[in-house]
Amino acid sequence: MAQSSAAAGVLPGVLEVSHPLIKHHLSNLRLVETSARDVRSLIAQISTLLVAEATKGFATMPVQGQGPLAGFKGESLQERIGVVPILRAGLGMTDAALSLLPDNTSVLHIGLFREKVSLQPVEYYSKLPSKPTVDRVLILDPLVATGGTAVACVRMILDWGIPISKIHFLCVLASRPGLAKLTAVYPGLEIIVGAIDPELNEKGYIVPGLGDTGDRLFDTL
Repeated sequence: MAQSSAAAGVLPGVLEVSHPLIKHHLSNLRLVETSARDVRSLIAQISTLLVAEATKGFATMPVQGQGPLAGFKGESLQERIGVVPILRAGLGMTDAALSLLPDNTSVLHIGLFREKVSLQPVEYYSKLPSKPTVDRVLILDPLVATGGTAVACVRMILDWGIPISKIHFLCVLASRPGLAKLTAVYPGLEIIVGAIDPELNEKGYIVPGLGDTGDRLFDTL
Protein backbone atom coordinates (compact mmCIF):
# COMPACT_ATOMS: atom_id res chain seq x y z
CA MET A 1 0.00 0.00 0.00
CA ALA A 2 1.25 3.50 -0.82
CA GLN A 3 1.96 5.74 2.11
CA SER A 4 2.47 9.51 1.96
CA SER A 5 4.54 11.43 4.43
CA ALA A 6 5.49 15.04 4.84
CA ALA A 7 9.08 15.53 3.78
CA ALA A 8 11.56 15.51 6.64
CA GLY A 9 12.55 19.02 7.59
CA VAL A 10 8.93 20.19 7.61
CA LEU A 11 8.24 21.39 4.09
CA PRO A 12 4.52 22.22 4.19
CA GLY A 13 2.49 20.94 1.30
CA VAL A 14 5.11 18.38 0.18
CA LEU A 15 4.04 14.74 0.03
CA GLU A 16 6.82 12.24 -0.63
CA VAL A 17 5.06 9.11 -1.85
CA SER A 18 6.61 6.15 -0.08
CA HIS A 19 5.88 3.14 -2.28
CA PRO A 20 8.06 0.08 -2.90
CA LEU A 21 7.44 0.29 -6.65
CA ILE A 22 8.58 3.92 -6.81
CA LYS A 23 11.75 3.01 -4.92
CA HIS A 24 12.37 0.07 -7.26
CA HIS A 25 11.74 1.99 -10.48
CA LEU A 26 13.70 5.04 -9.29
CA SER A 27 16.75 2.89 -8.52
CA ASN A 28 16.70 1.60 -12.10
CA LEU A 29 16.09 5.10 -13.42
CA ARG A 30 19.21 6.41 -11.67
CA LEU A 31 21.49 3.91 -13.43
CA VAL A 32 23.69 5.58 -16.05
CA GLU A 33 23.32 2.60 -18.40
CA THR A 34 19.50 2.70 -18.49
CA SER A 35 18.37 3.13 -22.11
CA ALA A 36 16.13 5.93 -23.34
CA ARG A 37 13.35 3.39 -23.93
CA ASP A 38 13.59 2.20 -20.34
CA VAL A 39 13.84 5.76 -19.00
CA ARG A 40 10.52 6.54 -20.72
CA SER A 41 8.92 3.40 -19.29
CA LEU A 42 10.20 3.97 -15.75
CA ILE A 43 9.13 7.62 -15.64
CA ALA A 44 5.68 6.63 -16.91
CA GLN A 45 5.29 3.93 -14.25
CA ILE A 46 6.32 6.26 -11.45
CA SER A 47 4.04 8.97 -12.84
CA THR A 48 1.04 6.64 -12.68
CA LEU A 49 1.55 6.21 -8.94
CA LEU A 50 2.03 9.95 -8.44
CA VAL A 51 -1.20 10.77 -10.29
CA ALA A 52 -3.13 8.24 -8.22
CA GLU A 53 -1.82 9.88 -5.06
CA ALA A 54 -2.49 13.43 -6.26
CA THR A 55 -6.11 12.71 -7.17
CA LYS A 56 -7.20 10.64 -4.20
CA GLY A 57 -8.90 13.60 -2.51
CA PHE A 58 -10.68 14.94 -5.60
CA ALA A 59 -14.43 15.46 -5.23
CA THR A 60 -16.87 13.11 -6.93
CA MET A 61 -20.53 13.30 -7.81
CA PRO A 62 -23.16 10.54 -8.00
CA VAL A 63 -23.97 8.96 -11.35
CA GLN A 64 -26.30 6.21 -12.49
CA GLY A 65 -25.90 3.79 -15.35
CA GLN A 66 -26.99 0.51 -16.82
CA GLY A 67 -24.67 -2.46 -16.42
CA PRO A 68 -24.81 -5.84 -18.22
CA LEU A 69 -27.11 -7.30 -15.58
CA ALA A 70 -28.69 -4.36 -13.74
CA GLY A 71 -28.66 -0.65 -13.19
CA PHE A 72 -26.11 0.77 -10.79
CA LYS A 73 -25.20 3.88 -8.81
CA GLY A 74 -21.62 5.08 -9.00
CA GLU A 75 -19.44 8.17 -8.85
CA SER A 76 -17.49 10.30 -11.30
CA LEU A 77 -15.03 13.13 -10.85
CA GLN A 78 -16.82 16.41 -10.29
CA GLU A 79 -14.21 18.83 -11.66
CA ARG A 80 -12.58 19.04 -15.05
CA ILE A 81 -8.82 18.46 -14.90
CA GLY A 82 -6.01 19.90 -16.97
CA VAL A 83 -2.52 18.44 -17.12
CA VAL A 84 0.33 20.87 -17.78
CA PRO A 85 3.54 19.17 -18.88
CA ILE A 86 6.54 21.49 -18.73
CA LEU A 87 8.29 20.95 -22.06
CA ARG A 88 10.07 18.94 -22.87
CA ALA A 89 10.67 16.51 -20.00
CA GLY A 90 7.09 16.79 -18.74
CA LEU A 91 5.96 14.97 -21.88
CA GLY A 92 7.41 11.82 -20.36
CA MET A 93 4.73 11.92 -17.64
CA THR A 94 1.77 12.95 -19.80
CA ASP A 95 0.57 9.65 -21.28
CA ALA A 96 0.69 8.00 -17.86
CA ALA A 97 -1.46 10.79 -16.41
CA LEU A 98 -3.95 10.61 -19.27
CA SER A 99 -4.25 6.83 -18.90
CA LEU A 100 -5.80 7.37 -15.44
CA LEU A 101 -7.71 10.63 -15.85
CA PRO A 102 -11.15 11.11 -17.47
CA ASP A 103 -11.51 11.41 -21.24
CA ASN A 104 -12.29 15.14 -21.02
CA THR A 105 -8.91 15.96 -19.44
CA SER A 106 -7.14 18.81 -21.24
CA VAL A 107 -3.42 18.90 -22.02
CA LEU A 108 -2.01 22.43 -21.73
CA HIS A 109 1.63 22.76 -22.79
CA ILE A 110 4.07 25.22 -21.27
CA GLY A 111 7.65 25.53 -22.53
CA LEU A 112 10.31 26.65 -20.05
CA PHE A 113 14.01 26.00 -20.00
CA ARG A 114 16.74 26.85 -17.52
CA GLU A 115 19.40 29.19 -18.88
CA LYS A 116 22.72 27.44 -18.31
CA VAL A 117 24.71 30.36 -16.90
CA SER A 118 22.16 32.24 -14.79
CA LEU A 119 20.06 29.10 -14.03
CA GLN A 120 16.99 31.32 -14.48
CA PRO A 121 13.85 30.05 -16.26
CA VAL A 122 13.10 31.24 -19.79
CA GLU A 123 9.61 30.90 -21.27
CA TYR A 124 9.50 29.92 -24.94
CA TYR A 125 6.02 28.43 -25.39
CA SER A 126 2.56 28.60 -23.83
CA LYS A 127 -0.65 26.99 -25.06
CA LEU A 128 -3.07 28.24 -22.43
CA PRO A 129 -6.50 29.40 -23.64
CA SER A 130 -7.42 33.01 -22.94
CA LYS A 131 -9.54 31.93 -19.96
CA PRO A 132 -9.39 28.80 -17.77
CA THR A 133 -11.17 25.81 -19.31
CA VAL A 134 -10.48 23.49 -16.37
CA ASP A 135 -11.13 23.53 -12.63
CA ARG A 136 -7.96 21.85 -11.40
CA VAL A 137 -4.41 21.57 -12.78
CA LEU A 138 -1.72 18.91 -12.46
CA ILE A 139 1.70 20.32 -13.42
CA LEU A 140 4.04 17.59 -14.63
CA ASP A 141 7.84 17.81 -14.54
CA PRO A 142 10.11 14.87 -13.70
CA LEU A 143 12.63 17.00 -11.80
CA VAL A 144 12.58 20.01 -9.49
CA ALA A 145 16.23 21.06 -9.19
CA THR A 146 16.75 24.74 -8.31
CA GLY A 147 12.99 25.30 -8.27
CA GLY A 148 13.13 28.27 -10.66
CA THR A 149 11.26 26.61 -13.52
CA ALA A 150 8.62 25.24 -11.14
CA VAL A 151 8.08 28.69 -9.59
CA ALA A 152 7.69 30.25 -13.04
CA CYS A 153 5.19 27.63 -14.21
CA VAL A 154 3.02 27.93 -11.10
CA ARG A 155 2.99 31.71 -11.57
CA MET A 156 1.75 31.27 -15.15
CA ILE A 157 -1.09 29.02 -13.98
CA LEU A 158 -2.03 31.46 -11.19
CA ASP A 159 -2.02 34.38 -13.65
CA TRP A 160 -4.25 32.30 -15.93
CA GLY A 161 -6.86 32.22 -13.16
CA ILE A 162 -6.49 28.90 -11.31
CA PRO A 163 -6.23 29.35 -7.50
CA ILE A 164 -3.28 27.86 -5.66
CA SER A 165 -5.58 25.39 -3.86
CA LYS A 166 -6.43 23.83 -7.25
CA ILE A 167 -2.85 23.44 -8.47
CA HIS A 168 -0.89 20.24 -7.86
CA PHE A 169 2.77 19.87 -8.81
CA LEU A 170 3.91 16.32 -9.61
CA CYS A 171 7.58 15.37 -9.95
CA VAL A 172 9.50 12.12 -9.93
CA LEU A 173 12.45 13.56 -8.04
CA ALA A 174 13.24 16.88 -6.35
CA SER A 175 16.10 18.48 -4.49
CA ARG A 176 15.50 19.71 -0.98
CA PRO A 177 16.69 23.25 -1.88
CA GLY A 178 14.34 23.35 -4.86
CA LEU A 179 11.37 22.24 -2.76
CA ALA A 180 12.27 24.76 -0.07
CA LYS A 181 12.21 27.55 -2.67
CA LEU A 182 8.93 26.38 -4.22
CA THR A 183 7.13 26.06 -0.88
CA ALA A 184 8.48 29.41 0.32
CA VAL A 185 7.10 31.22 -2.74
CA TYR A 186 3.80 29.28 -2.80
CA PRO A 187 2.99 28.02 0.71
CA GLY A 188 -0.45 26.77 -0.36
CA LEU A 189 0.82 24.59 -3.21
CA GLU A 190 0.51 20.81 -3.01
CA ILE A 191 3.62 19.00 -4.28
CA ILE A 192 3.59 15.24 -4.92
CA VAL A 193 7.12 13.84 -5.25
CA GLY A 194 8.51 10.35 -5.68
CA ALA A 195 11.76 11.01 -3.81
CA ILE A 196 13.87 13.86 -2.44
CA ASP A 197 17.63 14.21 -2.87
CA PRO A 198 19.62 16.40 -0.49
CA GLU A 199 21.58 18.82 -2.64
CA LEU A 200 22.53 20.48 -5.92
CA ASN A 201 25.95 20.73 -7.52
CA GLU A 202 27.55 23.95 -8.78
CA LYS A 203 25.75 23.58 -12.13
CA GLY A 204 22.33 23.30 -10.49
CA TYR A 205 21.92 19.55 -11.03
CA ILE A 206 20.39 17.32 -8.37
CA VAL A 207 22.89 15.07 -6.59
CA PRO A 208 22.81 12.11 -6.93
CA GLY A 209 19.80 12.83 -9.14
CA LEU A 210 18.97 11.48 -12.58
CA GLY A 211 21.01 13.71 -14.88
CA ASP A 212 19.15 15.67 -17.58
CA THR A 213 15.81 13.87 -17.89
CA GLY A 214 14.92 15.56 -21.17
CA ASP A 215 18.10 14.27 -22.80
CA ARG A 216 17.66 10.84 -21.24
CA LEU A 217 14.01 10.58 -22.29
CA PHE A 218 14.62 11.55 -25.90
CA ASP A 219 18.15 10.15 -26.32
CA THR A 220 19.79 13.51 -27.05
CA LEU A 221 22.76 13.18 -24.72
